[in-house]
Amino acid sequence: MPFTPAHVVAALPLLRTPLPADGRRVGAVVGGATGCAVVVVLALTGCASSATDTQAAPQATPEHRTWSPPPSGTRFDYQLSGPYTPPGGVTVVARDRTAQPAGLGYDICYVNGFQTQPQDSAAFAAAHPDLVVQTADGPLADPGWPDELLFDTSTAAKRAELSEVVGPWIRGCAESGFDAVEIDNLDSWTRSQEHLTAADNTALAEEYVRVAHEAGLAIAQKNTPELSARLRAAGYDFAVAESCAVYEECDAYTDHYPVVLDIEYTDGLGVDRFDEVCRHPDRRTSVVLRDHDLLTPDDDGYAYQACPA
Repeated sequence: MPFTPAHVVAALPLLRTPLPADGRRVGAVVGGATGCAVVVVLALTGCASSATDTQAAPQATPEHRTWSPPPSGTRFDYQLSGPYTPPGGVTVVARDRTAQPAGLGYDICYVNGFQTQPQDSAAFAAAHPDLVVQTADGPLADPGWPDELLFDTSTAAKRAELSEVVGPWIRGCAESGFDAVEIDNLDSWTRSQEHLTAADNTALAEEYVRVAHEAGLAIAQKNTPELSARLRAAGYDFAVAESCAVYEECDAYTDHYPVVLDIEYTDGLGVDRFDEVCRHPDRRTSVVLRDHDLLTPDDDGYAYQACPA
């Protein structure tokens, strides 16, 4: 969603609290009862030793999966309000997790991992009242997007439950054929009326990177430049930033990530400044200019421009 900068809010001390990764155990069938009967007089202890060895079969290494960030310097499109055929030359496309990937080279799956989606808010709050921030007035909504409720990341138990909810969404992206996932609203703590902290959200973000990589997906940091160093160290692969040129924050991402996709908006940066950004000799981001509501070409107000790759 269009980004309201959080860099004016000081990040609280961060405590890394990763959850344990799941393992997979395998066993082997060895030495049946007949074999033991044949040698029972001569080597009873040997048969017992064989049974013990079978029970102590080692854990298998999880299946190896690979992932990578999108190629640098390629043209991308950001299609969160609905899928459409992108402009010519686009090879990287971001779409909502409910859409199918574009299949033009590299596909990014949008997941709202720290707030509800507008159409799901009422049902989610009814099904998981303990997993949304609660106030005396009821569930806490994002003031900029009042139909989205903030997930309650304040305890390890709640983060584990949220991972159980969001984890299948992330794995569903892989099953649909996406290459990567971007997790939105990492900065929700800044809108939480002090119910949440940066450390709370960072701990859940670190769980999401485990889930994504186990599913074979790269994972993008979405906004929140002050956490770039921390999340890069935690395993995030690239960044998706909104309006980093407007707020002069792009370096906070490019200093840590090999690939940064920047979405600027017509009501923010504007066309004239967008051209300046594209021409900047030290630009290290892939940049597009979109309308505020990320409309489709069939909608009035749709806008799309891209800096030359």
